Amino acid sequence: MNAAASIVMITTLAAAPATIVDLQPFRDASSVASGGAAATLIDLNPRVNDWYLLSLRAGAAESPVWYHLENPDPDSQTLTLDPEHLNGIRLTAGGRNTDCVLWDASGAGALARAKDSGLPYAPICDDRLYLRNRVAGTYTPLERITNFLRDRVWGGDKIVTFVRGTFFRDAFVERAEPQASGSIEAPRNTSTVPVTATIGSAYAAESIDPPGLGIDVGNVPLLRIGAWYAVVDAPGMFVSVIEPRAIDTSVLGSYPNVVAPLDSVESRALDYLVAMDLAQFDVAFVLGTDHPRVGWSPRALDSVRDPNLRGPDGIDSVAPLVVNGLVSPAVVGRTAAAFAGGFKREHGAFHYGAFAQQNRGTHYGFIEHGTVFSTLQPGLATLYVRGDGVVNMTTWQAEDDATLADIRYARQNGVPIIDYDQRTHTGAPGEFVNRWGPGNWSGSEDQRLRTLRAGVCLQQTDSTRYLIYGYFSTATPSAMARVFQAYRCSYAMHLDMNALEHTYFALYTRSAGRLVVQHLVDGMGEVDRKGGGQLAPRFLSFPDDRDFFYLTRKAPAQ
Repeated sequence: MNAAASIVMITTLAAAPATIVDLQPFRDASSVASGGAAATLIDLNPRVNDWYLLSLRAGAAESPVWYHLENPDPDSQTLTLDPEHLNGIRLTAGGRNTDCVLWDASGAGALARAKDSGLPYAPICDDRLYLRNRVAGTYTPLERITNFLRDRVWGGDKIVTFVRGTFFRDAFVERAEPQASGSIEAPRNTSTVPVTATIGSAYAAESIDPPGLGIDVGNVPLLRIGAWYAVVDAPGMFVSVIEPRAIDTSVLGSYPNVVAPLDSVESRALDYLVAMDLAQFDVAFVLGTDHPRVGWSPRALDSVRDPNLRGPDGIDSVAPLVVNGLVSPAVVGRTAAAFAGGFKREHGAFHYGAFAQQNRGTHYGFIEHGTVFSTLQPGLATLYVRGDGVVNMTTWQAEDDATLADIRYARQNGVPIIDYDQRTHTGAPGEFVNRWGPGNWSGSEDQRLRTLRAGVCLQQTDSTRYLIYGYFSTATPSAMARVFQAYRCSYAMHLDMNALEHTYFALYTRSAGRLVVQHLVDGMGEVDRKGGGQLAPRFLSFPDDRDFFYLTRKAPAQ
């Protein structure tokens, strides 16, 4: 090896992050020590104020023990170490300080007991903080098999792709015969309604009885194609169903060089959508216990891999942070809906096209509680939530990195299905919608794109912004683009595909003090574990291996 090459290697190794903590550009640390015990508290993102890491070395221990703390009241409560209080953390809220004793000189105490409890969220400091503990995620049988093949069997990913492309294609397709119906009745008990889809005149008077719909929209025998119906006992939520063939030709004929013509199967396949009024809900994102990972995707080309890095960001583990695939108990009572997130890391990078050649393969980025797990990459579709709760979707650009300190949650998932056109001030199909390789749309090796898919979009009316979740019983990205166009979405991105557990959506209502779980499609209920005849809702009652989004109903204004 020549001298120049040696210098490059040394520089790369020196710059490589040791742990995920090194990826946090805004972290702030303080330390105290006394009598052989030393503690360091790291605020991972002071602007967000959600997550902290506590490093504690006590007694004769050579290495510190790490504790991942979650602050359930980031808007009004802060955490600090105090030299006058060497055995715990000082909590400050409303101008009042409370010293929370957590350890003694030997390291024993409330913190150690919380760690030994094994609870995903172990309450400490009179329930004012949670200790996040490592827990095992729950896998569906399909997930167990695919993970085994991918992780343990050479060529296993190709086997999974072949099976899905051969046996799962159109396995979940739904159809219903349109029927003539009378005049449509507007959703009741609501002052705002999402924009109705742009439907062709031949279908304007037709309705359908969606066979798989599992959400209660009241005593409505037939649903008008493309119209919205208020969900019973869930203010701010609406359901719509559509067949892509019913979309008006003004939409279906637009952007012919970008969007492929729809085939006869996806044209008649039912798609289900849920709109959620963002004035009434907060949105959050949670990483699963196992996915998405932070190491290299096998899709990344050898030519863009740095052999001295364990992953595209230099790490292949989230330790000492803890990810647990579960909604925090502090907000479970206000949780209104949850849906599965994006692709695993295995498919979350590019193998073809320009993105494959840059930024080490352009792995999809994600942020939870203001903490960077994977760097947000320019050019990718991004759903993000700011520290003030504002939800937005955009194609991330390098200049957007200037806003990172204020981002609480973010998830990237490939390229946009609908991108915002600054010229026309409307949503338009993304440039890669009909390009299998450069768009990284997955599907099968022979580029057959039609399968079960899910996506999410933003719709803006004169007075309200809606986050819309879309379930496509069988569709190509082109069909998804046409549906989101018809509903006049300003931006849309793909989520996941191929199986009900990957396209899962559930909403929650309360009746007589009991939680009522409603799945967008009835078959999704099979994903929830059941014991003693009781439903155990995914993401709320047990840790899940996959990432997800959830919505909580906003607290009433004081």
